[in-house]
Amino acid sequence: MTAPDIISSPAGDRTSIAQKTFAVMECVGSSDRPLTTSELAVLLDMPKPTVHRIVHQLDMDGLLVHEPGGRGYVPGPRLFSFALNVVQASVRHGSKRAVLERLSKVTGETCNFGLISGGALLYADRVESSWPFGLRFSVGSRVPLHCTSMGKMLLAHQPKRRREHLLALSDLHGYTDNTMTDPERLEEHFAEIRASGYSIDNQEFLAGVVCAAVPVRDSRGKVCAAIAVSAPQARMPISLAVEHVPSLLEAAEEISATWLMEEE
Repeated sequence: MTAPDIISSPAGDRTSIAQKTFAVMECVGSSDRPLTTSELAVLLDMPKPTVHRIVHQLDMDGLLVHEPGGRGYVPGPRLFSFALNVVQASVRHGSKRAVLERLSKVTGETCNFGLISGGALLYADRVESSWPFGLRFSVGSRVPLHCTSMGKMLLAHQPKRRREHLLALSDLHGYTDNTMTDPERLEEHFAEIRASGYSIDNQEFLAGVVCAAVPVRDSRGKVCAAIAVSAPQARMPISLAVEHVPSLLEAAEEISATWLMEEE
């Protein structure tokens, strides 16, 4: 196990309770599985009683929660909410918003930026095309994961255990005749998405609407979000959606680069 880069004091030791608390939240938030207090103590080189007190307080405050049926901890609703607010503010007011606007001009269609939140796909930002679309999903809207291009992309890159948990939270409702609702077929589809590097929503959530999505990676190379282009099928058939993939990938790399520069 390795710990993420931790903000530390100039002297190299984490003597501030605020620094220790942030280090615990960062470690849990960046892990792909629940972490116990013993594991956190080892990863962060902190005394176990100290970690236990911090985790207990974070649990009481809703920033961390116990994994149901296990001993590990995962991010809680308040931590998710805080992280989403930071991402949304960053996207709306920073260079990432400009990237989406340029992408919309290049494709001529509506472009979206999304991430997983509470077992659903959250629209963190959206740039509407000048063409009539008829569907208005505002920033903050939540849609299913299993039948949307961004949702499927993000599910495909989750650790299998977390992916199964997220799918279990959904009833895998069949929204259209094209919606995949069989878990085994979805697993095969996720493998195809990972191999191709893009995801297509072929009228699987909304009849008559086609979308294409690619992943956005954080500074560690981990898939943390997705961007997509969406349009009526009459205007953007699957073949045209696939043609937009290189532009999507370029935009995703730009967003990832801005995150990397902001951390330097």
